[in-house]
Amino acid sequence: MADWAILGPLAGITLEARQGGTQHIGAAAVFVSTVFVAFAGWGLLAILERHTPRAQNIWTVVAAIVCITSLGSPLTNGIGPGAKLGLASLHLVVGAVVILGLRRTALSAAERC
Repeated sequence: MADWAILGPLAGITLEARQGGTQHIGAAAVFVSTVFVAFAGWGLLAILERHTPRAQNIWTVVAAIVCITSLGSPLTNGIGPGAKLGLASLHLVVGAVVILGLRRTALSAAERC
């Protein structure tokens, strides 16, 4: 949310994307998508912890791939260079926070027994 506040209201960058028409990316959209991504990542981590002793490593690789792949949307659908870079930075910031935050919570194989 802080990244959105810096980009939008403070820097004056209009965060808009083409997705079935022009869509303005506001605080609510950033918040909802961030929460959704965090819970989806947490769920995947929990599933992996139950089924593999290398859950933390596997999850980190999958999460990094998803984060990098998600950059395609803002870079192709953002309207204008400022929006493209701003939306890409939102993806990277959220990805970094979710990956680093959830990685810290992963249980080791010894802790799961």
